[in-house]
Amino acid sequence: MTRSRGATTAEVTTRSVLVVLFDGAQPLDVAGPLDVFSTARYFTGSEGPPPYVVRTASLGGGTVRCAGGLRVVPDLDLADAEAPDVLLVPGGPGVPDADRRLVTWLRERAPRVGRVVSVCTGAFLLAEAGLLDGRRATTHWGSCDVLASRYPEVVVDPTPIFVRDGPISTSAGVTAGVDLAIALVEEDFGRAVAHEVARLLVVYLRRPGNQAQFSVQLSAQVARSDPLRDVQYWVVANLTADLSVPALARRAGLSTRHFSRAFTEQVGVTPGRYVDLARLEAAQRALTDTRDGVIGIAHRCGYGTPEAMRRAFLRDLDVSPTQYRRTFTKPI
Repeated sequence: MTRSRGATTAEVTTRSVLVVLFDGAQPLDVAGPLDVFSTARYFTGSEGPPPYVVRTASLGGGTVRCAGGLRVVPDLDLADAEAPDVLLVPGGPGVPDADRRLVTWLRERAPRVGRVVSVCTGAFLLAEAGLLDGRRATTHWGSCDVLASRYPEVVVDPTPIFVRDGPISTSAGVTAGVDLAIALVEEDFGRAVAHEVARLLVVYLRRPGNQAQFSVQLSAQVARSDPLRDVQYWVVANLTADLSVPALARRAGLSTRHFSRAFTEQVGVTPGRYVDLARLEAAQRALTDTRDGVIGIAHRCGYGTPEAMRRAFLRDLDVSPTQYRRTFTKPI
């Protein structure tokens, strides 16, 4: 492995990362962020201490069986773990059955940690420990309603891929944990290092935390009805066409009322919101993957005017198209 020239820091302060393990944890919730932190060492200088030292721990220090059957031997017992700089709590199907002692440990020890991070349904463990009371948080989109109803003191936001509220950060489904870890690397060692880590791992450089969990590309696979899937694909390929609800209903061969109800039920958003997100995703890709001007992108993505596209970006991403391009295009 060669180190990237121009992506070094003059002085590296090692951060300690502790990953909590338990039976039924999602392996990617653990391995994804761990790879991000361990990969950063290649881009912070050839000499000196590593940027992160990652250790894993479980109750009693015993081997855990992750979801899917993967067995992991932790580095130590949680009882013996010193307060880390970053505490990472994964999610997974084992969360509902997690040992109550783990919740007690989190309640007692997490407040001493500089940054606490949960991936996917790991947010439920933080909430059960009372760590999310009065804070904004997110989790996998399919579990947000349950999190909100079970823990009414938590301000659940189902939209972003990760939320940072003070020292506590929560992220959406598994791969969002990678996005959040890259954001932490950028905060600690700069954007150039974060970019090289993302490039080596072949992931998108630091998707903004408030980028929607909902993806029009993935949602087309969710709709159970062929006419609805066809409409979804057609929308993405025809962003400048008449995409009003009546027009889309006609294309699906359904009444407007039936189409709206079925679309919202199966896709998870209204037809109008789907069109908004399809245009937004197309514009995001065009801004980062091409050198085309904002005016041309706005017309091609169906906004009509640059101002309309600008309003859409500010509403959903809290940045203008120009700021988005400047932030998420590879630095020279």
